[in-house]
Amino acid sequence: MVTLELKVKRVREGASLPEYATAGSAALDLRYCGDSSITLSVGEIESIPTGIAIQVPDGCAAVVCARSGLATKRGISLANGIGLIDPDYRGELCVALKNHGSSLFTVHPGDRIAQLMIIPIYMAKLIEVDELDETARGVGGFGSTGIK
Repeated sequence: MVTLELKVKRVREGASLPEYATAGSAALDLRYCGDSSITLSVGEIESIPTGIAIQVPDGCAAVVCARSGLATKRGISLANGIGLIDPDYRGELCVALKNHGSSLFTVHPGDRIAQLMIIPIYMAKLIEVDELDETARGVGGFGSTGIK
């Protein structure tokens, strides 16, 4: 495991610093920072503020991921699948939550709403070619390898 420094700035009063839930956690928990609860209707998308801004280390990006418990138990996911925080962004982190569940979902101040992971960035040097190396799979797309 590699340790990096992540500078965090509170941009709202009452903001909680992200934290790892366990010693083996790969991502930091992000919490809702606000004065009142927010209720999402079925199918609704809402931008939930965290009250923090971060300075992603050089050579890295930050990825905002859904919390698996919210997704599997309540149908709450990120509206954009994942959130990508570029290293040059300095604004408040907000999490776009979508209610895919079958009932109202309420987010209370301080609730854990998403996870934040720091990952290395590899910049691609594009090389245009006429042919790509062959593989056993080839051009087989969606579902080409089956379920089992």
